[in-house]
Amino acid sequence: MLAGVSDREQAYNRPVRSVIYANVTPHETRVAVREDGQLVEVLIERARDRSIVGSLFKGRISRVLPGMQAAFVDIGLERDAFLYVDDVAEALEDEGVEAAEVAPALPIQDLLREGQELVVQITRETGTSKGPRASSHITIPGRYLVLLPGSTHVGVSRRITDLGERDRLRALLGEIPRSGGVIVRTAGEGRQREDFVADLAMLESLTRHILARAEEVSAPCLLYRDLDLVLRAARDLAGPQTSEFWVDDADAYQRVLEFLDRVQPELTPRIKLYRRRLDLFEAFSIASELEQVLQPKVWLRSGGSLVINQTEALVAIDVNTGRYVSGADLEDTVFKINLEAAEEVARQLRLRNLGGIIVVDFIDMEVEAHREALLEKLRAELARDRARTLVGPVGPFGLVQLTRKRTERSLERTLTQPCPMCSGLGRIKSPETMCLEVRRAVLRAGAEQGAEAVSVRVHPEVARLLNGEMRGVLDELRGRHGIQVRVFEAPELPLTLYDVSA
Repeated sequence: MLAGVSDREQAYNRPVRSVIYANVTPHETRVAVREDGQLVEVLIERARDRSIVGSLFKGRISRVLPGMQAAFVDIGLERDAFLYVDDVAEALEDEGVEAAEVAPALPIQDLLREGQELVVQITRETGTSKGPRASSHITIPGRYLVLLPGSTHVGVSRRITDLGERDRLRALLGEIPRSGGVIVRTAGEGRQREDFVADLAMLESLTRHILARAEEVSAPCLLYRDLDLVLRAARDLAGPQTSEFWVDDADAYQRVLEFLDRVQPELTPRIKLYRRRLDLFEAFSIASELEQVLQPKVWLRSGGSLVINQTEALVAIDVNTGRYVSGADLEDTVFKINLEAAEEVARQLRLRNLGGIIVVDFIDMEVEAHREALLEKLRAELARDRARTLVGPVGPFGLVQLTRKRTERSLERTLTQPCPMCSGLGRIKSPETMCLEVRRAVLRAGAEQGAEAVSVRVHPEVARLLNGEMRGVLDELRGRHGIQVRVFEAPELPLTLYDVSA
């Protein structure tokens, strides 16, 4: 290990054993990753709703917004894609290029006009209320390289921390003839010239095919869709640290085998075909862990817990002490819980695929050295994350703000939908609240229709309350307002609905 390498880099370079599980059916593909026995990543792609991240479209500019330095691009989907003028910086930073190496972009009004056709690449999935995010600067990922058509840049992933290796890779790629810029991916560490030449030839051939198709078709049109999930897993997740790669479909197994045989043949003996009838995720106990991922509370080994709340604006994570009482004093107890929580927070961000702004409410600590150690621990754990993360300092109230690159929907958004009863709030009106709402509805019927007798159909729980503890509501309506109310149980009605008829 080089002198001066940070704890975070040492944590990333620490040997880790990973196992990949691919459950492939005609309806969906699910990929799970365990590192050192812990579930750290779950990816799901459904046949009806395949991800478009990485796909290339020929689009048409529908609107230019100079004030936002952005534009909307019609790519043939329900919502137009959103294109920022500085997307080149973000696209390159995602692949590990330092921001200082990226040239500033011209004003968008000098680059684009309405009706103009151009090729864009989707960098972020469609949100609940937003269209997809797009970039006009194309990146074509391979096994070891990312090709940047139209660029001359040679970059190396920031995850490759050995300075000598970084210099070797830059020099090596500088000698290889190529038609565009390149970035060496993390998997390229230690690879030789022939590996890069073969990868580059494949990427350049694919780029020529895409650009030729772009010349032939009219916008909006899909030009290229990235590999399906099982092959993306083979390309992006499998590596020297992978001890096993289980696939439960014979066709998918053969495709993974052929793919890795071309790009990294030393991994092919680790590809395993799962043949049992029991579901792969059930057999390896992933299904039960997946259910827990949808729960807001995560228990820590010490007895403390995390509570994770995902909102439209940000993700809030609260750290609680719970049952943990060990330690010489309160500060020592809090410090140990926070360190354990930092490790679990990093895992949960990957596992749930949470992105955007994330605020972690760690338990407040008085000792400055403890705060610094907590940040270093969090950064070290986040170093294994494939998504780009930026971590801010510990605030005066124990809050840590960070951002995590969001490309696809979170696991929660993929597997669930808003509750039709609570509209996603997670809570519904209480029976007592509904009794009082019924009272107001009866009074409206009396005022608007002059009704003296009213029938009310409500959920059985509300009916029992009106005829029991809140009988005073019916007595008041009869005695003070002269309205006789007959209450009927309606089991088919949800708790928050009722029917009032005169």
